[in-house]
Amino acid sequence: MTRVKSVSARNHRKTLKAAKGFKQARRRRIKTAKEAVLHAGQYAYIGRKQKKRNLRSLWIIRMNAALRESGATYSKFISSLKKKNILLDRKILAEIAVKHPEDFKSIVEIVKK
Repeated sequence: MTRVKSVSARNHRKTLKAAKGFKQARRRRIKTAKEAVLHAGQYAYIGRKQKKRNLRSLWIIRMNAALRESGATYSKFISSLKKKNILLDRKILAEIAVKHPEDFKSIVEIVKK
């Protein structure tokens, strides 16, 4: 008869491989490694959501700083953009504000009118 490899051994190997880089028992013991890997997955999931939040707030801060130089505020600028149906998102506007300030000032002037 052929040798049948254990399913649990395969799962253990998979867990220990995922726990590489962890310290002490979390790397070596199946039970603690499994728990650590599960928690790491939860933290990673939460971190991906927080990353989006942080980037949006960074874009708003950058735009507001550029707008204050031209005598406008962020909230009035965004409401004016929506009223004029200009479909530029915050990411693009923040990038324009940082890399091409003169173009951003022209956008602000268009929105002010």
